[in-house]
Amino acid sequence: MPSASRVFAELSTSRRPTDPRPIMGRAVVLGASMAGLLAARVLSDHADEVVVIERDASDTGYEPRPGVPQGSQVHALLPAGQVQLERWLPGFAEEVIAAGAVVPQESGTRMYINDALMPPPPRIEGSGVALVTTRPFLEAMVRRRVTAIDNIRIVHGRAEGVIFTGDRATGVRYLPTDESADAAPVTQTADLVVDAMGRSSRLSDWLEENGWDRPPLRRMPIKLNYATAMFRRDERISDVGVVVSQTRPAEDRVARIAGINSVEGDRWIMLISGYADDRPSRDPADFAARCRRDFPSVFGDIAEQAEMLGDVITYHQADSRRREFHELTRFPAGLVAIGDAVASFNPVYGQGMTSAALHASCLSAYLRGEPRLDEPAREYFEKVRVIVDAAWQVSTIADLALPHVDGPYPRGYKLVSKLGDMVLAMSATDPEMNRRMSLVTTMLAHPSSLGRPSTLLRAIRLRLVSGLRRRPATAAG
Repeated sequence: MPSASRVFAELSTSRRPTDPRPIMGRAVVLGASMAGLLAARVLSDHADEVVVIERDASDTGYEPRPGVPQGSQVHALLPAGQVQLERWLPGFAEEVIAAGAVVPQESGTRMYINDALMPPPPRIEGSGVALVTTRPFLEAMVRRRVTAIDNIRIVHGRAEGVIFTGDRATGVRYLPTDESADAAPVTQTADLVVDAMGRSSRLSDWLEENGWDRPPLRRMPIKLNYATAMFRRDERISDVGVVVSQTRPAEDRVARIAGINSVEGDRWIMLISGYADDRPSRDPADFAARCRRDFPSVFGDIAEQAEMLGDVITYHQADSRRREFHELTRFPAGLVAIGDAVASFNPVYGQGMTSAALHASCLSAYLRGEPRLDEPAREYFEKVRVIVDAAWQVSTIADLALPHVDGPYPRGYKLVSKLGDMVLAMSATDPEMNRRMSLVTTMLAHPSSLGRPSTLLRAIRLRLVSGLRRRPATAAG
């Protein structure tokens, strides 16, 4: 069995498949989210026809969709996600930049931890030009490219269930949403059904209703509260393009994360967050006061001086969650899940869209293996597990440090946490440690890479040197 880090490296490659071949007639994707759209792109290489069933109208332009309640909030496409978008949609970055996406400059990029300005993240070879956009803008650009593919079409409807025949899924039922109110449900047959309905997916219910086991659901309560506001960008106030501020919990500190992105339309989008009872409100005055009080000065400057566009939008996420499909001993053939329908994480770490893109890579690797579609897609779910484990480890190790989060703790948590803190501390002063840490946090490398002897020895050596430098000189005599 190859190691998780090796599987992760194979799945996160930028190389485009050279051997696409049809192995099925029709594939049906439930949901035109980022996960669903990228699944459809991958399936277009292996199916004669790909039907995407989406309840929201596709002509929303660059506005948030009702089916994405957090769509108005700040979203990040990590470098690994950008690599995958370019892999499946060649020339995507150039096209998005031409449409108005902002390419952040190093001089306008800032990272603060506990109010201390950190060295800028290193430029990672092969990750391409960084793209900073709003979620609706990015999703609309992906939808435009995907729906231009000849064998992909979107139909508007609300998924009502999966059809099972014997031991396999053979289609779906959906209620058209662009017809009269009394329209009858429509049945669509399929050789493969993909659940891309997000964290509120009803697939577990449908499985149980048809005599199958529900996948085990693992939750980690995070009680995250955040608020986002849009501002007219004004160089007289600040030249920042991307700012991230993270306050780590301690006896004299409250855990908070905030971010500023310069996005299309010559705007800033700014997010502030808190946990548990620390809840930003929709009140613009409260938003500005929190920006000034809790975060570096640039947050207060923009909130107080820039023109606010629209309202302050709040969002609450109670937990991170993952559905353990790989643990099921019995599962129908012809059915897979992708994106948040498998796992959704604390959104402040920006792993959602990137994980979805990597899940699409898992689907491609599975289908290129010419699987038997009359058997459960266990190979697919094992590949997805590698991606989920990697993202889950990074986000939940950080979340377990929050005082209101009391588990569940993974095996070896204390040791992993201490080693991670040491590597993070040394990355603030050592460019090579900064590079290695950045590869993991941007999902370009598996977290196990930080546990390699060479990395740990370097961190220990740097820590010892740092301690000697801080030791006070002793008097001679």
